[in-house]
Amino acid sequence: MAASAAVTLGPISLRSQRRQGFLDAFPKNLFSDQDPNRGRRKGAIFSVVASANDGEGGRRSGRGAGRFYFNITGFPFPLGPFLNRRTIRTEAVKNSIWLFEQEQALGFSSVSTNIRMTVIKLKSGGLWVHAPIAPTDECIKLLKELDAPVEYIVLPTFAYEHKIFVGPFSRKFPRAQVWVAPRQWSWPINLPLEFFGIFRARALEDEDDSTPWADEIEQKVFSSPEVGIGPYVEVAFYHGRSRTLLVTDAVIFVPRQPPECISKESLLASAKNGLAVKLLSKGKEVPNEPVVDNKLNRQKGWERMVLQILFLGPSNLLEPTASFSQMSQKLIVSPIVKTLVFSKVPEKVRDWVDKIAKDWPFRRIIPAHFAAPISASRSDFLAAFVFLDEFLDDRYATRPSLSLLFASIMGRAASYFPPDDMKTLSSLDQFLVSAGVVKKTVSGRKR
Repeated sequence: MAASAAVTLGPISLRSQRRQGFLDAFPKNLFSDQDPNRGRRKGAIFSVVASANDGEGGRRSGRGAGRFYFNITGFPFPLGPFLNRRTIRTEAVKNSIWLFEQEQALGFSSVSTNIRMTVIKLKSGGLWVHAPIAPTDECIKLLKELDAPVEYIVLPTFAYEHKIFVGPFSRKFPRAQVWVAPRQWSWPINLPLEFFGIFRARALEDEDDSTPWADEIEQKVFSSPEVGIGPYVEVAFYHGRSRTLLVTDAVIFVPRQPPECISKESLLASAKNGLAVKLLSKGKEVPNEPVVDNKLNRQKGWERMVLQILFLGPSNLLEPTASFSQMSQKLIVSPIVKTLVFSKVPEKVRDWVDKIAKDWPFRRIIPAHFAAPISASRSDFLAAFVFLDEFLDDRYATRPSLSLLFASIMGRAASYFPPDDMKTLSSLDQFLVSAGVVKKTVSGRKR
């Protein structure tokens, strides 16, 4: 099956382009008190419904074989696809790092992106799994083809879209240790990790040299409780042997072409001129005509998806190409993360970013979404965060090297977001601040 074939994926260069049964889905020992880092609401009656099919139905022949996965959870919108997820495996570093990708859709909308699991082979011969995805039969088969035991399963963030798969995935590999980012929480109810099927998890700590993989993979924790209703937590990792930086949502690189895991049906649905396009058309007449399956319409669907993911309400969905071209083919911080998180705590972000750049001489970056691997240096990474300068005072002024100076100049262009596209996001930020959901910038704002 073509979808199951492993292929080698070259890095995207910045320089050149500037079933388990249904009942098994409900975790056992719901009110177990084993994990000190879980939430505090033990009495809530709630459970996550997410299940992969281990039975014969999951091994049916033909199109979609082994791709069944039942998922109806997610607040305020469930995360699709609800019944069928295709897995694409690529080799990022020969005999060392593999990427596993699936499509992930926002509720019942036509907006999808890719979600990525990264697997590293350790010197022990075992596998270290970063940000698990849905454990469909196809996904597990592709993983087992690596002919190595899964030793560690790592959740590098608090974010629901990654947390939801850790429990079901870990049940496929009961001997593997589960490690999670600290200060786990969920919204609107702060559920304990056991409700997500995550048991006996160990907490990741900043620069912890006692982890069983510490001599191969280092880690730095970014945790900021000041952002709003809950802390923003992300753990960055560095695989020294391959000089690879792993992040979750810190930076992204939007590719021109849609990821292979996103279905043709999703792309064409996004290319249709529906209500969202009519609302975001800059007053232009919106033609109501059928969408023909061709390369042009698939591309239009991808561009619309990207703009809605990045800006929520971009200025013009009818003609997305101009804005898309400004956001693609460059290492950036997502506008949503920049506006709702990083701009609130610029000092903490700068400290985290600077430590990453100072201590880790990486030459490629693997995020959990969009393109990967990205060929990028420390200067490229720092340049993506140059927007922090507008929030920081003179204490953070530095004398950059020529390479950093050049990258910073490029970074200023890379972090420039079309003002018209930012209006909805900025208005949302103002509303959330006034409602007390997120906070204003809490430190370091330059006069």
